[in-house]
Amino acid sequence: MFDKKTTCVVVVGAQWGDEGKGKLVDVLAERADLVVRYQGGANAGHTVVIGDSRFILRQIPSGILHRSVTCVIGNGVVLEPENLFAELDQLRERGIDTTSRLFVSDRAHLVLPYHKLLDAASERSQKLGTTGRGIGPAYEDKYGRRGIRVTDLRRVECASALLAERVTRANRLLEIMGSNERASLEDHVKLLERLAPRLLPLTADTGLMIHRAIRDSRRVLLEGAQGALLDVDHGTYPYVTSSNTTSGGAAVGAGIGPTAINGVLGVVKAYTTRVGNGPLPTEAESPQGERLRELGGEFGAVTGRARRCGWFDATVVRYAARVNGLTGLAVTKLDVLDSFAEIPVGVTYRLDGESCEEMPSDVDALGRVEPIYELHPGWQRPTGGVRRLSDLPPAARAYLDRLEVLSGVAVRYVSVGTRRDQIIEV
Repeated sequence: MFDKKTTCVVVVGAQWGDEGKGKLVDVLAERADLVVRYQGGANAGHTVVIGDSRFILRQIPSGILHRSVTCVIGNGVVLEPENLFAELDQLRERGIDTTSRLFVSDRAHLVLPYHKLLDAASERSQKLGTTGRGIGPAYEDKYGRRGIRVTDLRRVECASALLAERVTRANRLLEIMGSNERASLEDHVKLLERLAPRLLPLTADTGLMIHRAIRDSRRVLLEGAQGALLDVDHGTYPYVTSSNTTSGGAAVGAGIGPTAINGVLGVVKAYTTRVGNGPLPTEAESPQGERLRELGGEFGAVTGRARRCGWFDATVVRYAARVNGLTGLAVTKLDVLDSFAEIPVGVTYRLDGESCEEMPSDVDALGRVEPIYELHPGWQRPTGGVRRLSDLPPAARAYLDRLEVLSGVAVRYVSVGTRRDQIIEV
């Protein structure tokens, strides 16, 4: 994706998340100078496999595994500091030195224990399928102008005064929601006092850092979490996350202007998955859904939750291409389909007996659509050892060609396994 004209690239999920963005970022980071995480929180896990080692990164950008890359956690992230420190400690134990390579925006908002209590209480009534890690309540506080930011730790006494009102409010809400849990102001104050000495040395005006890097023609990779169909504005609302997961959120969450971005890579699986509740039009019936789950190892990197599995949905990817302005596509987990004799692809929908070629905004309508499928012959040959597009089985090549036509976006990368060397650049 990087060349003389393309120096600032966003990597986004073009389905419901879990598409393999971390692996693509890890591979692209080899050519990058900065890798920036621009939204989400510790509810999203990016898995990177290097040799026999498996790394799960929740908040730290996937580029951290390249020793020459500077990594940034942008202002659009809601940061869970204790989780961040646990990640840093684990990386150090495994020989990854992050010294002077990781910076945190001082404008990022904090996820605190009372956010997790509110998240759990809310989930019991709403049943949206959240991870319970406090992400939604933290974003609610941010947009309600009552959040606590990293910069507030510079004056812990003032942050403690803010906490008094926030904890009191959280406990009132917990009582209203029927929860027996309560947040402790004393525990929260002690937490901030403990966090500040370790977190503040990592902080910076990261938007300025990124701006200067782009100005100096350095290569910048912007890494999102979740996927387009979980975007709070453009996803399957209300079964969405609490931030803008699409490429438009990258400029805001990184602190740069939209004209600085000149490439958007959408990552999709060769089939479709989602976690939690909400519609999944091409969800496969038993036993095919279970077979996809087992072959693809479709269990959440952070939560361990089983993912719902189905066939490639071209309507979803066309929609994601439009709202993200995709300039290229990466197709992951092609190898999961190696043993299937026939592979359905959802090309469009029928809604209440009428043709429906675009994503309905109404989640109930999306739940009623009937996918219209094409059946494609499987290749029934292993692809994990393939390193060139021309060496793929003809049926696998034809499958990728069809996905390219249906999505309207050129395929730039194909993944046939979990390792770095199993990504084919087209």
